[in-house]
Amino acid sequence: MMSIKQKLFRPTNMPLPDFRNIGVVLRVLLLVNLLAVVTVLVRTDEIALLGGEIIFMASKVELPLFFVLFVLYALAPWLSHPRALAANSLLAGVVCASIMLLWPLLATERDMLWRWLSWALGATAVTVFYFDYRNHLYSPALTEARLMALTARIRPHFLFNSLNAVLGVIRSDPRRAEQGLEELADLFRIFMRDKRGLVPLGDEIALCERYVNLEQLRLGDKLKVRWDVAVAGGASLDAVRVPPLLLQPLLENAVYHGIEPTTEGGEIVVRLGARRGKLWLEVDNPVAEVHPHHSGNKMALDNIRERLMLYYDLEAELTSFRRNDRYCVQVSLPLKRTPR
Repeated sequence: MMSIKQKLFRPTNMPLPDFRNIGVVLRVLLLVNLLAVVTVLVRTDEIALLGGEIIFMASKVELPLFFVLFVLYALAPWLSHPRALAANSLLAGVVCASIMLLWPLLATERDMLWRWLSWALGATAVTVFYFDYRNHLYSPALTEARLMALTARIRPHFLFNSLNAVLGVIRSDPRRAEQGLEELADLFRIFMRDKRGLVPLGDEIALCERYVNLEQLRLGDKLKVRWDVAVAGGASLDAVRVPPLLLQPLLENAVYHGIEPTTEGGEIVVRLGARRGKLWLEVDNPVAEVHPHHSGNKMALDNIRERLMLYYDLEAELTSFRRNDRYCVQVSLPLKRTPR
């Protein structure tokens, strides 16, 4: 049995968010600007003055906010310090230093430095508390449980079809049937592993090759798969890390919806490449005119999209579209390599 590590919620022990993640940056921008609007609403009595006060507040908030985010982006490795007190102290120091640096540029005669610093530190505290609460809401136990539940949704038809395919050749080709059972055992051994961390891309491709061998045992020449793998910089496939069971469900989807329903079969094209700090994956399959599994296709893509959101927030993207007589699923995610 696989157990989920339970951890109590202790805000002071929660790590700071990754300020190089676009989702984190957008949430900080939205939250701080919302706090600025609330501040204006609280201190403004006349509705007629509200628009001007919001614009005036924005002129004081936006430049320091973007400046602080720029500094936090540069200092992100230091802000990931395991000791929360050290990381939060550095964060407060960055905020205070930025305010004092920009004070001569933005302050008017009526402004007081201590008020600026108090508001900025208050906004920082609210932001940190928000991310602490969000971490409590999504991790570690709940996120791990959701990931495990999502990756466990392997369609039962795959197991039944594989066993039927093995039974179909067990008399005519016992050696191939034995190999098929070994591949099936290897696949389900991988399916049952701990899926909470990233895995080497080479392992994911090897898993897909085992899956294709099993499906070819059942479908024969109907199924052809072409691989186009080109990782930038000559990086080893084992050095690139991806979420577990990312590519195999896409390949299974392509077989299930693009090859199975047809009588003549077709070719599935899998493309992998890296550029501009992103890993790109594409699975391209023929479109079957008879498509009895459309709803299942949407559910599988929603499953993968949710897992990408749990791993990468807004930095990963999954899109699907029809291109001529082919159906294409594209995934882009941050390129992560294991340190040498």
